Amino acid sequence: MKMTAEALRQRIGQFFFPAVFINDTEENIQETERLIKEHNIGGLTFFHSRASAATNYESKKKVVFNDDSYEKIKSLIVRYQKAASTPLLISIDAEWGLAMRIEKTPQYPYAITLGALPSAKSHLVYEVGKQIGLDLKAAGIQYNLAPLADINNNPNNPVIGYRSFGENKEKVADFAIQYLKGQSEAGVLGCLKHFPGHGNTNVDSHLGLPVLKETLEELLENELYPFIKGIENNVDSIMIGHLAVPSLNDGKDTSATLSKAVIQDLLRDKLGYDGLVISDALNMHSVSKLYDTKGELEWEAFNAGNDVLCFAENVPEGIEAIFKNASPDRIFESYNRIMKAKEKAGILSGNTAASGELNFEKTSELNLEVAQNTITKIIDNSNPELIFEAQKNKQLAKLSLYKNTENTFFKTLNSALQSPEFSFENLENSSLQEIEKNLEGFETILIAIFPPKAKPLNNFEIDTEVFDLLSNLLQTKKCIVYVFGNPYVMPLIPNLKNAVELLQAYQDFDEFQKTAAEKILAKISHNGILPVNIEIQ
Repeated sequence: MKMTAEALRQRIGQFFFPAVFINDTEENIQETERLIKEHNIGGLTFFHSRASAATNYESKKKVVFNDDSYEKIKSLIVRYQKAASTPLLISIDAEWGLAMRIEKTPQYPYAITLGALPSAKSHLVYEVGKQIGLDLKAAGIQYNLAPLADINNNPNNPVIGYRSFGENKEKVADFAIQYLKGQSEAGVLGCLKHFPGHGNTNVDSHLGLPVLKETLEELLENELYPFIKGIENNVDSIMIGHLAVPSLNDGKDTSATLSKAVIQDLLRDKLGYDGLVISDALNMHSVSKLYDTKGELEWEAFNAGNDVLCFAENVPEGIEAIFKNASPDRIFESYNRIMKAKEKAGILSGNTAASGELNFEKTSELNLEVAQNTITKIIDNSNPELIFEAQKNKQLAKLSLYKNTENTFFKTLNSALQSPEFSFENLENSSLQEIEKNLEGFETILIAIFPPKAKPLNNFEIDTEVFDLLSNLLQTKKCIVYVFGNPYVMPLIPNLKNAVELLQAYQDFDEFQKTAAEKILAKISHNGILPVNIEIQ
């Protein structure tokens, strides 16, 4: 069918999903409204603020906490939908819930925590996916750029880690599909990322280009397995990662996002995927610095096979470049995929309104159930009565690292296991020498570690002096250690293998602290399974 140049440009506009920010200036908001009206863009991807978006976190801009972000995003979505002649597909990265981007909204466990569930409890992953989907619908969002299908098989990975379900490909595939099915049940589109697999990399693709050395055979055997299972289960969309796979690209380090060999030959032709393909954020430094001419990156990403250009920074120029270079057939192909997704999301009839309410109570119940099935015993060298005998003989002390003694774990224990308590919050307000001196008179120390960060950068922000204290205590005392955070903290702790008991609790949520304490008091065993291999020193 013949189309006017203007009508074709309007269709190309649908491929663009620029980033928008909840906490933005009125000027920026009006600029987005202009893009929507003039260029008929297909959707938006929400971030909290410019300081928190994709590559910006390494700039020193502070992310400002904003109590009313949730109300703001709801009203912004209404405003943006009003400006659109074709309903917008509103997307967000909410792997562990809206809380990943928005304060004071429900937060669910990280994927690595869910990965500690026994396979028989995979219905809990479905429930988490469903609740996250319902929360998104309550805000007016129809598309979650989650979950990860990456297999976490490289402990030095700076960017995947806790965001992956683990290193067992079958479990990663099964849990990713459960999460997708739950979301779908709530009426929200899902996305598997980062094709062809970002797990075995040690470079952060926000900042540089990771290179995968695997051959196609090795990828099919491992990295691609969860994606293949996702395709068999009709996943709504697949996100292409900014990573190079030379074996698929005649030996060249071309980012998969810009590679026909990866998207067209492998994903479309070989694996038979005909759903929506979305690029990872095009502002990420591994690709954003490649082209000097505005619009060229967008054209190259589209030409490689992406249907949706996420975080496109040059919309008018990108539309023009695609208009000049792409065949009408190719334009229609991507346009039809986007329309199909919008139809499935139920927005083409104009029904874009937010529906439902955030249900914090339901989130808490679900988090509690996940906690009861994930806490994992790593070392068990003590008799179950040790902690009770030590308390009776006044030989037990409790030490909390990076939270004060008012934490839920200690407060729950104190109903039946009172003992002297000490805490280290930070180097400014706590003296480690004093703590060590105070602990001299005790034989058994119950240590709760609350790592300040989930990301491994700078040893999870744990101070060297804290590692030194732990090392000394582990060599001189009977230590029972609980880690309420990323399991990759464990290999960093010197002499941790000397612990008489070591338990991994994954999250610092109240529900996890409460469960950990209650299981001590009731002498209940743990059935969590460590989702990654960890070498303890």
